[in-house]
Amino acid sequence: MTWKRVATAVILIPVVVGLVLLAPPSWLAIVLALLVLLALFEYFALGEAIGHRAYRFWTASCACLMVFVQYLAAMENEHLLGEGLSIHRVIARFAVPTPSISDTLFIFLIGIAVLTLGTRRPLVEALPAAGISSSGLLLVALPLTYAIRLEGVPSAGRYLLFFALLITWVGDSAAYFVGRAVGRRPFAPHLSPKKTWEGAAASFAGSLLAGLAVARWGAISINPAHLLGMAAAGNVAGQIGDLLESAYKRSAGVKDSGALLPGHGGILDRIDALILTFPVVWYYWLWVCSPRVTAWATASGLTK
Repeated sequence: MTWKRVATAVILIPVVVGLVLLAPPSWLAIVLALLVLLALFEYFALGEAIGHRAYRFWTASCACLMVFVQYLAAMENEHLLGEGLSIHRVIARFAVPTPSISDTLFIFLIGIAVLTLGTRRPLVEALPAAGISSSGLLLVALPLTYAIRLEGVPSAGRYLLFFALLITWVGDSAAYFVGRAVGRRPFAPHLSPKKTWEGAAASFAGSLLAGLAVARWGAISINPAHLLGMAAAGNVAGQIGDLLESAYKRSAGVKDSGALLPGHGGILDRIDALILTFPVVWYYWLWVCSPRVTAWATASGLTK
């Protein structure tokens, strides 16, 4: 299992890094949409294992719409006018702003209402179908779309997205190998019996070391202390996301969400940590770092 895990990582990591650092944003959005759909259908399979059948097509359509909306928001952020003004599309006499996530959720809500009232499924499935569809959209699709928002941050976006991936990969690898070697004290035995406190600590330390390496690299022009804070917050979020997916699998009575990736299980098994890491890194940047970026860069002589 270990050699399969390593071999899969050796093949996939260069592909993902090349996509993040070199590919156009539209390609990233398309690949992300495919990953979201794969993860979403694995989540639906977990629901079906306990008798909860989702409205698959409608939820998947709204998930793709979410990716598109986040892509539009990221592109608009990259093309802001002076003093924060943005460009709006004009149709006839109406200025049409970029659709938001709340608009997508409203469309999803209307669709769920129509499907619930118009379906020929047994009435006993109405609540489970709405529940698994809604939770799939909110707990899987929506958080992953923040990869698009990270990539869309002007000048530093690609490196922020790479940063989120790096701290997750290093943290996961440290937890896996240290946990197998010296792990003794169970971390959350009711959710994931193999996770240990030693592995969790190694994961946290590994993410901090990755954050320190990125700070020394200098690709992201913010205070190194904020990069370490972002790495710490992202790692904690990733470990919580990992435990959440373990809870979903134990609820469904399965070991892995799928078998697409040798040594790793399914797509959801591989990206479970990123489900919370992406939005946490985005909001850390938005709420903690971005108001200070210009001032710190100017004081450091990084801007003219």
